[in-house]
Amino acid sequence: MTAFFMGGGPVSAIICLLGAGSLLLFFVRLADLRRAHVDWVDFIRGVANVLAKGNADEALAICEDTPSPVARVVAAAVTHRGEDAAALRDVVASASRAEVRRLARRLAALPVVAQVAPLLGLFGTVLGFSKMLLALKASAPLARADLLAGLAPALSAAAAGLLVAVVAHVAHALLRARLDRIVAELDDASAEIRVVVAACAKRAAEGEEDVAR
Repeated sequence: MTAFFMGGGPVSAIICLLGAGSLLLFFVRLADLRRAHVDWVDFIRGVANVLAKGNADEALAICEDTPSPVARVVAAAVTHRGEDAAALRDVVASASRAEVRRLARRLAALPVVAQVAPLLGLFGTVLGFSKMLLALKASAPLARADLLAGLAPALSAAAAGLLVAVVAHVAHALLRARLDRIVAELDDASAEIRVVVAACAKRAAEGEEDVAR
């Protein structure tokens, strides 16, 4: 099988390298997305309990000890807890967008590979057929076995390109689905932490008024 795909010459070799790079990117990004997942409901509940006691520094320490996008968005909300609702919403939204961009980095390479690999395969096949036709023109009549031996390398480039395109497309779809789930959880967590911070700020303000009285 390896000999068949590599029989297409340099073009097939390039396609195989693209396929290997796509698989490597898939597993690296999959590991990153798995590490990014966290039970945001329990996490925010814990942060809310700490904030309710007035321990903002402890809440930030919890966020720093949790390497996840939700934790970083929550940390941004806690850090700017003294601002008004509109400013807090902008801060949380900005932090959320930054996390989404970080999670989505390099994913665009997979659709590019899925589009380019079949074109490279077609290019390699055309080159292979061109070489075979030149050989037929320059030599004596060939046996069927010789003709098939010339066709196999030409077709191997197309086969390799299609296979790599399928792999890259499936890999991107799997990563995108996992990323979409994390983004949805991040949106929910962003809305919830704004409510928590606003409630804590309100209780703190009421406490100050009671003390003043």
